[in-house]
Amino acid sequence: MAARSRVSSLLSRSFSASSPFLSRSQGKNLNNGSRIVRRFGTSSAAEEVISPSVQVSYTKLLIDGNFVDAASGKTFPTLDPRTGEVIAHVAEGDAEDINRAVKAARKAFDEGPWPKMTAYERSRVMLRFADLVEKHSEELAALESWDNGKTYEQALTAEIPMVARLFRYYAGWADKIHGLTVPADGNYHVQTLHEPIGVAGQIIPWNFPLLMFAWKVGPALACGNTIVLKTAEQTPLTAFYVGKLFLEAGLPPGVLNIVSGFGATAGASLASHMDVDKLAFTGSTDTGKVILGLAANSNLKPVTLELGGKSPFIVFEDADIDKAVELAHFALFFNQGQCCCAGSRTYVHEKVYDEFVEKAKARALKRVVGDPFKKGIEQGPQIDSKQFEKVMKYIRSGVESNATLECGGGQVGDKGYFIQPTVFSNVKDDMLIAQDEIFGPVQSILKFSDVDEVIKRANDTRYGLAAGVFTKSLDTANRVSRALKAGTVWVNCFDVFDAAIPFGGYKMSGNGREKGIYSLNNYLQVKAVVTPLNNPAWI
Repeated sequence: MAARSRVSSLLSRSFSASSPFLSRSQGKNLNNGSRIVRRFGTSSAAEEVISPSVQVSYTKLLIDGNFVDAASGKTFPTLDPRTGEVIAHVAEGDAEDINRAVKAARKAFDEGPWPKMTAYERSRVMLRFADLVEKHSEELAALESWDNGKTYEQALTAEIPMVARLFRYYAGWADKIHGLTVPADGNYHVQTLHEPIGVAGQIIPWNFPLLMFAWKVGPALACGNTIVLKTAEQTPLTAFYVGKLFLEAGLPPGVLNIVSGFGATAGASLASHMDVDKLAFTGSTDTGKVILGLAANSNLKPVTLELGGKSPFIVFEDADIDKAVELAHFALFFNQGQCCCAGSRTYVHEKVYDEFVEKAKARALKRVVGDPFKKGIEQGPQIDSKQFEKVMKYIRSGVESNATLECGGGQVGDKGYFIQPTVFSNVKDDMLIAQDEIFGPVQSILKFSDVDEVIKRANDTRYGLAAGVFTKSLDTANRVSRALKAGTVWVNCFDVFDAAIPFGGYKMSGNGREKGIYSLNNYLQVKAVVTPLNNPAWI
């Protein structure tokens, strides 16, 4: 996979009905697309779902190199979003388990071999892990789709390769982290050391479980840290699986500890732990505020936050409308709309607005919703009943606010958490659907008249994670991209992710950057060492 390939190009690939993770009869069902692939406007999602032929082998906490039960003995169910049925029961970690994991991570950092290995040896472990991810890509994709609801095709052809790429990228950085020799006034030798920060606490979300694992674990390990990672309670399965792969790759015990559990118990304990040296969190802005407060009120640990967004996607009058419609559709509906940087405010110039709305509606009506394991499916279910109800609440709000419901707005089928691709036109900036992060398949299309107006309106939000600009004019692209208050601006593209491209937000979309060279700073301390020089030959 090319490192800078757009996600949508990867998603255009078909997966084979002969996958070893689907049974023979299920493979036959895949080929009978006319029977089981349904467009949302004409029929419900398929009643018959495919049972993935992958075993759920790891459901316990990974602490100090061993899979162990929670101290309380409690478990909780992880559910299949297609049906709401239980996939497996997973160990429910709480404060005691976080204590055990932090103790193991601290011992591994202070006494273990990981920080004392040469950077080259650390990189070799990470490279072996990347190889194992590729070797087990089909199992990982099946677990990710099953636990999350994203399409198997997306997981297999886009996300798992990105995970391997990210770890290879950070493996390459491991032996290139170094300080400086600094000239100073007087007879002194001054050097700076870039040291691992220590025990890193990391909390990942449910929308991209493995990718967010890679974004956080990769730079932390490259810098020589140890980790306690809390999974999202909705999607714990793939983190445990790759935890086993890391042990197989030669990662010493205690370097990576993985705890599943709930935010109010395990998450809060990790954020407020006095022996955690650094915290990284991806999730909602409201939860991010809580995390920041817990960190501040404990040991003032530094915190990296990647939070919510309400990203503008701006279509100018000179745009190729057909291409703009397709890209705007992708920018919003990708991953069931459960993407923090989704282009969820589609601003369209008044001269092309009506044409855009009609074509956007037609494209949404063609979107295929159903079992994410089936061939040809573009959209699976939302993650759970809570998210389903949240999205439906915003759809009702849009209707009550007198936005025009062009299509969608309802549930698909009578089982699971499937929602019709929904398009609103005549949306105003003061409507909730234009202000709040919906995190679902709801496209809001707004009209604008000129460049100055749309820049002001696009920036009039508490968020600042990303933005899209669609125009043939280089002058317009340069002007608008520099004026937008967002961490990433995509011009005539969207969701272009690469291991080397930093990602993070302005304003209430968070602080700090993930990916690229910038993410290394999150996991390093800078120490100045000053030594007198006696009778130096030169200064």
